Amino acid sequence: MNELRSTLYDLLVKAEEAYGTQDAVRYKVKDADQGGKKKTKVEAKTYTQLRRDSEHISAALTELGEQGKHIALIGATSYSWITSYYGIVNSGSVAVPLDANLPAEDLCELIDRADVTTLVYDETKANVARMAAEKCPGLTHLIAMEGETSVPNALHLWELAAEAPERTDFEPKPEDLATIMFTSGTTGKSKGVMLTHRNLAENATAQDMGYEPGMVIMTVLPIHHAYCLSMDILKGTSIGAIICINDSLLRVAKNIKLFEPNMILMVPLMVETLAKKLEEASFIPAPLVKAKVFGKQFHTVCSGGAYLNPDYIALFKKYGITILQGYGMTECAPVISTNSNSEKKDGSIGKCMPNCEAKIVDEEIWVKGTSVMQGYYKMPEETAETLEDGWLKTGDLGYIDEDGFLFLTGRKKNLIITRNGENVSPEEIENKLGANRLVQEVLVRDCEGLIEAEIFPDLEYASKKRIKDLEGELQKIIDEYNKTAPLYKRVFKLKVRDVEFEKNTTKKIKRF
Repeated sequence: MNELRSTLYDLLVKAEEAYGTQDAVRYKVKDADQGGKKKTKVEAKTYTQLRRDSEHISAALTELGEQGKHIALIGATSYSWITSYYGIVNSGSVAVPLDANLPAEDLCELIDRADVTTLVYDETKANVARMAAEKCPGLTHLIAMEGETSVPNALHLWELAAEAPERTDFEPKPEDLATIMFTSGTTGKSKGVMLTHRNLAENATAQDMGYEPGMVIMTVLPIHHAYCLSMDILKGTSIGAIICINDSLLRVAKNIKLFEPNMILMVPLMVETLAKKLEEASFIPAPLVKAKVFGKQFHTVCSGGAYLNPDYIALFKKYGITILQGYGMTECAPVISTNSNSEKKDGSIGKCMPNCEAKIVDEEIWVKGTSVMQGYYKMPEETAETLEDGWLKTGDLGYIDEDGFLFLTGRKKNLIITRNGENVSPEEIENKLGANRLVQEVLVRDCEGLIEAEIFPDLEYASKKRIKDLEGELQKIIDEYNKTAPLYKRVFKLKVRDVEFEKNTTKKIKRF
C-alpha cells in the first residue's frame, strides 16, 4: 500500500527505505561472451542504486551551477533517463522531457521556448544536440547520457556523477515547479504544462490500486509522455514495482517473454492490435493463448490516452486479463479518473482520483484538485482560458452517473454543429463505426455541411476475407449505422484512405 507523497524527492526516498535491495529497474544490454559475440542479457538496478545514482546527478548539476534552471531530456526510455529525471527535479531544477521522435528543428524550438540551459540527451539525438548548440543561445551545457559522444564539448553524465558528492542539502518543496511537459499538439501548437512536485507526486500516490511490492511492470509508451512518466515510473517507484524497459515497439512480444510482466500500460491502439492477435487465435484454448502471448503471470492492462471500445475489455477478460480504463490529460499530471480492481464499470473512465473532483459545466468536464497544473509556460492568455477559480476546463464532454463513474462523450473542439443547430460528437460516430473489424482507423468531420467519415480499412483483414470492393463494404457499414442513427447524426459522405492517418507519438490521429 503506497502512502501519499507531496514531493518527488520524498517519493523516491521512502521507496528506497522500503525496498532498498529489491530490483527497481531492469533493462537489456549487449554483452560480449568469451568468443567475442554480442549477446543480450538483462541488467538490474536496485532501489538503493536508483536513489544513490540520482543524488549524484543532483549534486553534479548543482556543481555546474544548474540548480533552479530548466534542463531538457531527450531520448528513449533508459535507466540513464530515469535517474537523470529524478536527479534534475530533486536538485531544485526543472525537467523538460521532450519527444525524441520530433524533427530536430521542432526540438530546438521547444528548447528555446522553455528557456532550457542544459540538454541531457542520448547519442541517437546527437544531431539535435549539435543543432541546439548553434541555434539556442541560452544553452550552456550539453550532457550525453551514455558512453562516447560525437558532439563537441559535450559532458558525460556518468563521469560527472562519479566526480560529484553523494547529494546536496537541497530538498524541494511541494509547490516548487518540477516539470514543464509539452502537450502533443493534436489540434494546434503544443503548450508547456507547468507541473509542481505536489502535482506529480500526489497524482502518483493518491490512489491505492492494491498492487504488491515486486510487481513487474513493462514500460512500452514514450517516457516523455505524462502517462508513462507518472504511472510507469513515478507510481511504479512508489509501490516498489520492478520497472522493465521495452527497447522497441517491434520487440514487445519478445520482451514480454523475457521480462514476464504482470502489468503493462497501453494506449487503445496497442490494445486493439493485441486484440486482433487474440481473435486470430480464437480456435486455441484461452489459457494456451494467454501463456504463449503474455505468460501465465500477466493479469492487467491499464489503458488511457483515448477511448477504448468496451468489447475489448470483454475479449481480454476471456483470457484472464483485466483492462482498467482511465482518463487524464497532461494538465492534470495526468490521471483524473480510473477504474480499479475494486471499483470498475465497463464503458466508463472510472471514478475520480481521491485528490481530485469533477463537475459538468454545459456538458464539459471541469476538474479541481492537487494534480491540476500551475498553468502554461509563458502563455498567460491560454492559461486564463483553461483555468477558472482553480477549476481545469478539460475540453472533454461527458457526464457522471449516479454511482460516481465518469463517462466521455466527445471533445468540445471537435464538435460538429449541423445546419439546424444540432451538436454532434464525431467521437461517438467514430467509436460505432470503428467497432467493425474492417475499419482500422476512422475520422469523422463536417464536410460542406454534411457529416463525412474518412476510413483507413484493415487491409490485412480485407485480404484474408477476400474483400475486393473495399468502398462498397465500408459503405455497407455506414448504411447499417445510419439505420438507427438520428437524421442529424447520419453519415452522408465516405472517403477511403490508402494510407494511415498522421498521428502524434502517442498514436492519436492529428485532426487538423
